[in-house]
Amino acid sequence: MLRQTRSVFQKFRCLSFNGQQHTWRLKSTSATERALQYQPGQKVHGFTVREVVAVPDLFLTAVKLTHDKTGAQYLHAARDDSNNLFSVQFRTTPMDSTGVPHILEHTVLCGSEKYPCRDPFFKMLNRSLSTFMNAFTASDYTMYPFSTQNGKDFQNLLSVYLDAVFFPCLREQDFWQEGWRLENENPTDPSSPLVFKGVVFNEMKGAFSDNERLYAQHLQNKLYPDHTYSVVSGGEPLAIPDLTWEQLKQFHATHYHPSNARFFTYGDLPLENHLKQIQEEALSRFERIEPNTEVPSQPHWTSPREDHVTCSPDALAPDPTRQNTLCVSYLLGDITDTFEGFTLSLLSSLMISGPNSPFYKSLIEPKIGTDFSCVVGYDGSTKEASFSIGLQGMAEEDTERVKEIISQTIDDIIENGFEEERIEALLHKIEIQMKHQSTNFGLSLASYIASSWNHDGDPVELLRISESVAKFKQALKENPRFLQDKVKHYFKENTHRLTLSMSPEDDYLEKQAKAEEEKLHKKIEVLSDGDRKEIYEKGLELLAAQSKTQDASCLPALKVSDIEPTIPITPVETRGVPVQYCEQPTNGLVYFRAMCSLNTLPDDLKLYVPLFCSVITKMGCGDLDYRQQAQQMEMRTGGMSVSTQVIPDSNHLDTFEQGILLFSSCLERNVPHMFELWSDIFNKPHFNDEERLRVLVMMSAQELANGISYSGHMYAMSRASRYLTPAGDLQETFGGIEQVKFMKRTAEMSDLTHVIRALPRIKKHLLNPANMRWCAVNTTPQKMSDTAAQLESFMKDVAANRRDHKRLFLNDCVFTCCLQVQNFQPCQMKTYFDMPFPVHFVSETIRTVPFSHQDYARDPNSLQTLSAFHKGVDWAKSGRFTQQDIDEAKLSVFSAVDSPVAPADKGMGRFLSGITDEMKQSHRERLFAVSHKHLVEVAERYFTVGQKMFGVTILGPENDTFKRDPSWLVL
Repeated sequence: MLRQTRSVFQKFRCLSFNGQQHTWRLKSTSATERALQYQPGQKVHGFTVREVVAVPDLFLTAVKLTHDKTGAQYLHAARDDSNNLFSVQFRTTPMDSTGVPHILEHTVLCGSEKYPCRDPFFKMLNRSLSTFMNAFTASDYTMYPFSTQNGKDFQNLLSVYLDAVFFPCLREQDFWQEGWRLENENPTDPSSPLVFKGVVFNEMKGAFSDNERLYAQHLQNKLYPDHTYSVVSGGEPLAIPDLTWEQLKQFHATHYHPSNARFFTYGDLPLENHLKQIQEEALSRFERIEPNTEVPSQPHWTSPREDHVTCSPDALAPDPTRQNTLCVSYLLGDITDTFEGFTLSLLSSLMISGPNSPFYKSLIEPKIGTDFSCVVGYDGSTKEASFSIGLQGMAEEDTERVKEIISQTIDDIIENGFEEERIEALLHKIEIQMKHQSTNFGLSLASYIASSWNHDGDPVELLRISESVAKFKQALKENPRFLQDKVKHYFKENTHRLTLSMSPEDDYLEKQAKAEEEKLHKKIEVLSDGDRKEIYEKGLELLAAQSKTQDASCLPALKVSDIEPTIPITPVETRGVPVQYCEQPTNGLVYFRAMCSLNTLPDDLKLYVPLFCSVITKMGCGDLDYRQQAQQMEMRTGGMSVSTQVIPDSNHLDTFEQGILLFSSCLERNVPHMFELWSDIFNKPHFNDEERLRVLVMMSAQELANGISYSGHMYAMSRASRYLTPAGDLQETFGGIEQVKFMKRTAEMSDLTHVIRALPRIKKHLLNPANMRWCAVNTTPQKMSDTAAQLESFMKDVAANRRDHKRLFLNDCVFTCCLQVQNFQPCQMKTYFDMPFPVHFVSETIRTVPFSHQDYARDPNSLQTLSAFHKGVDWAKSGRFTQQDIDEAKLSVFSAVDSPVAPADKGMGRFLSGITDEMKQSHRERLFAVSHKHLVEVAERYFTVGQKMFGVTILGPENDTFKRDPSWLVL
């Protein structure tokens, strides 16, 4: 939809090994070995095998095919992973900003030839055990992926997806609903004013209210001004009403054709079954065409360009007087050159990542701005890549200074190059990322190859990561100035570069609203009375269609009996110091966690805890300053982090655990180094560098301020929960609007002495062995003993000055350091935050029951899956739902309950929340037993007016109605 500033290297972070979790090595019948039996030239269900390649780096076999009749491209990644994925993507290259590919993405999911019911896509969420279902519109392609661990479910979803993209109904009414329409503000009142409505229209109004996304979109449009990247593929709100239904259907006919498609499947299910179903249900009905969707190369400029755009002011900016953004963006090479892209991605990381990078030193540390510009680094999401560098949160008068610093830093890099140790650290990071196991590897893989493959790059070549690493090392060996030469070529001598500045404009939102009014007026002034009557009647028809109960019987569905009755047991052991050991196939990595209680921390310090967590691993420790600490962490670990934890008790709603979670990972050979770093952080952290602290405070405050427009619903949810439980109250303190405002106030302080004094006080309570609840280690059986010894040594080191080290568990029973709030009184609260957004973020939360309560399995939230409307509460209380509705709700709930768990995360429910496998199984059995009677009782118990305890929060534009209503707190 909007530009994604993800480099190849950043995408690669998602690529992590996710091998079979139940066996230690590949069996002779493994998916990878079965796939190796295919031969180039072999014909399989209308496809011809082109290439079969073993990719040992990623523990998979790649099979590349083409469809004989249509030319459709196909890649299968066979891997011993039960979380199978399907994806089909089309090259979608719009030449205007009406949002046609985005609206089409929505509309094809509104019913198809075989499945004509409205919204089959969303109805399948409740008829499936999918681990992922979605669709994406990028700048030049549209992708439809799903994943599931159930073979029957895979076939069901594949059938629905194929029919949706190739044979959609594309009804005019669906276009009105999803794209745009003129409609009476009150559809049942023909005298109410006509307004613009539509799902995508409203979505894009929200997207363009986010200054970061607005800037990224402008930057792409202006850096690539001569073809599809010069328009807004997601749709510019004022251009969306120019799209017609006929244009939508024509775009589908030319772009959603197998000749313009790329199919990708992943996992341990047989390839042959996929090919047979895709051929029979879709491709056999098509002939080859020439889609003519190629994106030409952007003509290179002979001289650099500059431009300026405006945005709305940010009320929560760390410094209201410094809200400008400036960025220099360079056009690079074609992303289908895999090695060049790999090299430039690594080069980007060396230039901007971490406190040892040149641009961090020259731009961030002088505190000219609050953080790098929202678009920064290598971006390989377009046919030709780009690199961007700049600042946000800067003063307008610093514009020329920033330009000069960028130019000078490039000169310095060309002259001095990079320290060898930093290059080694970067290659170490790649090694860890290749070994790390994730649960969504298939989806990450599909996203990783999408852009290059979309422009006819070789997706298999992208997967051979170790070959690129070896080639990179050889290039450095042959030419020590290899990277400096790249910097000189792509940055110093590159005339195709754009300097784009952005500044806030006080009346920006008013101008946007006025432009929309003018657009609306032009549409309305040409309407006849007959047109107005037709609009009113169509509005009523759409309202009736949306309210009508849909017959979804045509859709395939799993049954409750398809759900596994029991969960697999995760063996864990507790011994020695308070440690949970979990043996897992972690592929040579060790994962460490420790939970430290907040119970002894004075209340006046709690607002500072998130800041403490953010800076404790970034200020230096022991004999290391913050640069050396960062370098050692990159060289020796896969990352070290500290985060706040608020964990509701599984038995009592007003009881919770508060603490911080320490997390790190490393290669087996680096375990001693990892624990040595933690020891220094515990024993000798640095807090006194005020200049370093100010940089971290500004960056944190800017990140929080930027996040509100993007995650407004999450902030609304947090605030709405604040007055219902003690845990909700503390979560708002740590991660809600309260924390955003606190960090804004802190960033505005001219003297941080007060903060510097608070940090050691917090450390005294949190990084204290007496307050460490217990630790957890996940690694291979072969490494467990050695890791245990290293951990024991670490615990003794940090407890050296303490005579008493309390144990908080006994005989393999879990004890959490829960805090019971005796005098907490839940209350109903309605809060409205006046924010400069053109859209509203709304949340209502209801106080219910803890995990162990019998009603938890009858969670009222699951009732909301039975109805898309708020009136679903009354519907649920009346019992007007069928056994089919209940079964679908159960499938939806189990889809989340049974989502895959990576080896690094096994046993974490027990470690963090004290929820054992036995408790999970008991909960599972209660879920299976939920009946019609149970759900009606729960709806009555928790949703009845006068009985339910709820909180409501809205973030949105200034609204006099709320100000006049005394039941609302307006902030």
